[in-house]
Amino acid sequence: FIITSDNKTLAEVAKEKGIPEEDVDPADVKAAVIHGSMLKEMSANDIDDILANHEEIVFARTSPQQKLIIVEAFQRSGQIVAVTGDGVNDSPALKKADIGIAMGIAGSDVSKEAADMILLDDNFASIVTGVEEGRLIFDNLKKSIAYTLTSNIPEISPFLV
Repeated sequence: FIITSDNKTLAEVAKEKGIPEEDVDPADVKAAVIHGSMLKEMSANDIDDILANHEEIVFARTSPQQKLIIVEAFQRSGQIVAVTGDGVNDSPALKKADIGIAMGIAGSDVSKEAADMILLDDNFASIVTGVEEGRLIFDNLKKSIAYTLTSNIPEISPFLV
């Protein structure tokens, strides 16, 4: 797991203060690693609290159902959620996410059908390129519509009067 040095985990804060982990104030911790076995025992409110109080979170060894729970929790908190996946087990989370991204080479047919975007080269850098090109197309469409409206309204106005 990679967590930046300025966002300490609960274990690091406990070690720094020389106290047991259970005595650490959760407000002092900026990063968290949540294992699937821990996630099983958490309520929706517990997950919402983790999302609200931690800047960096790693969810590890999660089941397909837990991935879906994580997506729903982020959406409840008002976040736009993107999920990447390549297997059949990722399909529910890919479908539920605001944007599901499947792997084109290693991905299963089920995950590709559930996804909104397919990375043909399985390269995460392609996501950035795709978003940039999508924004460019959107900007060009807005300009085209604005031009069409401004040039056609004067042509139609004599017939409306």
